[in-house]
Amino acid sequence: QVQLVESGGGLVQPGGSLRLSCATSGSDFNINAMAWYRQAPGKERELVAAIAGGRTIIYADSVKGRFTISRDNAKDTLYLQMNSLKPEDTAVYYCNAGRRTNYYTPIYWGQGTQVTVSS
Repeated sequence: QVQLVESGGGLVQPGGSLRLSCATSGSDFNINAMAWYRQAPGKERELVAAIAGGRTIIYADSVKGRFTISRDNAKDTLYLQMNSLKPEDTAVYYCNAGRRTNYYTPIYWGQGTQVTVSS
């Protein structure tokens, strides 16, 4: 079992920045990648960014050049640095631990953290 706890969400003005953190604990041999997802009101949950073996494997087109996913293995923590935030980035952001083969399969979820971009 893997436990994930997100933090760092909040209210920010358009053009601002936030850094989300996801503290991880536990283990599962099926896990070889991690990701951030988000879900806006009335929309489906979408993959924002994923990382495996220290290398970013995917970014959603809508966040390329603005968001950066990273991982500190010594601290067992996943990060999402979000810059140049837009109102359309408003969503609940979820940390995920999963498995990457030819595609990313989500397995474990955090509880989510709210990000609101508004003036």
